[in-house]
Amino acid sequence: MSTFSDRIINFNTHLEYNQPLPEGFDVLNPYIDNPETMEVMRAFYHKFYNDNHQRKFIIGINPSRHGAGVTGVPFTDTKRLESECGIVMKSAHTHEVSSVFMYDMIKAYGGVTKFYNDFYINSPFPLAIVRKAKDGKWLNANYYDDEALFKSVKEYMIETLKKHIALGVDTQKVFILGKKNATFLEKLNKEAVLFGEMIVLEHPRFIQQYKSKEKELYIDKFLTSFEI
Repeated sequence: MSTFSDRIINFNTHLEYNQPLPEGFDVLNPYIDNPETMEVMRAFYHKFYNDNHQRKFIIGINPSRHGAGVTGVPFTDTKRLESECGIVMKSAHTHEVSSVFMYDMIKAYGGVTKFYNDFYINSPFPLAIVRKAKDGKWLNANYYDDEALFKSVKEYMIETLKKHIALGVDTQKVFILGKKNATFLEKLNKEAVLFGEMIVLEHPRFIQQYKSKEKELYIDKFLTSFEI
């Protein structure tokens, strides 16, 4: 019988996006771009998900280039992957602001083992999206940043959310990170009827960048929402 970790690793191993995107956008697949990403991702899920417990589902937007876009683990840069999860990534060194808040919150929850035993985090679009700036540099982008982009990835996201559900998550109550993310996920949910109650929480990047002085209040809000 496959474990939760087996199912997640299988999902990540077969991730691909081959559909057209609007001009100026591209998709990064960390598992193809860096072989070590696959190694540390496998190590993470074997360590924390090697069972068949049902977990609550926390839904982000799409991976950032410096978080899951490198490590393959949502909201986890290489710093937190090593210091909090005990997994070293040698080929990359990243700092991602969302990861700082998430792991402060996870520590308040009771630590990584307890948290990942209870929660599964992923995104409706599980690969990193980038947008080409005027100076030619590629920047992080969100799936909802452009109406044409959203239309391009909409069906893929519905199918991806169904695959997440099949891993073994609780669909009666899910937690959405980011108010704008929630607006678009409500559209998808209305069409595909995937989830029951959708609890909206501020996105960790927003908290860390604009509300850092109130971080403890937001951590309390997360924990209260999780019914601790």
